[in-house]
Amino acid sequence: MYLLLTLFFISLAGIIFMVGKKLVMFQNGQLSREKKVLSEIQYLEEWKHLTVKNIKRHGYVALVTIIRFYVQSSNLLKNKYQEAKIKIKNMRDKKLNGNPAQKQEISNFLKIISEYKHKIRQIKHRIKEEESNH
Repeated sequence: MYLLLTLFFISLAGIIFMVGKKLVMFQNGQLSREKKVLSEIQYLEEWKHLTVKNIKRHGYVALVTIIRFYVQSSNLLKNKYQEAKIKIKNMRDKKLNGNPAQKQEISNFLKIISEYKHKIRQIKHRIKEEESNH
């Protein structure tokens, strides 16, 4: 604690000394104000321009990264939700249809219709995947 306070007061004294020296030089006319100010302003303008340019570029990269992360995580959550929903449905169906007395035979016509529906869903899914890939 004392070390930090000592360093603070030493640096404060150094700053006061430097400012006082410049003030004395300026009052004696040994220091011209215009040259240094113009060169420092131009130098600062370059730094300001480069800083703003880099901040914009990194901001755009960060924005794209955040949007990608959002889309990927939402797709992942959606897929996991669908999987969980299917598992719960399957567990419920097993529980309801667990007794052999409750099972009913499905007619051959209904089996064929359900197979066609399943095939149509698969074809639609493939079409959507190909459209999203292109």
